[in-house]
Amino acid sequence: MRPALILFLTLVLATPALADLKLGYVDLQRALTEVHEGKEAKARLKGELDKLKSGLESEKTRLRTDSVVLEKQAAMMSEEVRVQKYAEMQKKVIELTQREQQAQLDLAKKEQTELKKIFDKMDPIIASIAQREGLAMVFEKSDSGLVYAPSSMDLTNELVRTYNEKHPAKGKPAAPPKDAPKP
Repeated sequence: MRPALILFLTLVLATPALADLKLGYVDLQRALTEVHEGKEAKARLKGELDKLKSGLESEKTRLRTDSVVLEKQAAMMSEEVRVQKYAEMQKKVIELTQREQQAQLDLAKKEQTELKKIFDKMDPIIASIAQREGLAMVFEKSDSGLVYAPSSMDLTNELVRTYNEKHPAKGKPAAPPKDAPKP
């Protein structure tokens, strides 16, 4: 991707008619961690992950305890009962492992859904900033292979500020627009 971007920029900037081409970039990952909704989503997902880990850990502890008890009692059991108890224990371990994997998949899917909602709200803000500033293109810092660009081309702070104005944190009133008359 980098060679293509370098070639593209070389061709664009070498063409006299396009020499005045204005570009910008945003760091979407940083913006995500700085917007109110991103912080709220991260906290919500962390809470769910902690709850999930706690529940799974208690089940693992219970299974370990049951396993120790089974080991102690195994010598007193008939071969048939012992095999049955070990099979039941193995089945419980497999079920727990499957529930853990499914819960992780569900949480990852939920995270993707949360992030998509935020990114979908960011897109029109980025487009608005680009139009206002007369930018022909806006790159994403980490995905585009952008290695260097002057900080004057970074639109991330403005994206975060505008996003937070348009989508305030829950429980906080929306900030009045900059150009609103003062009472």
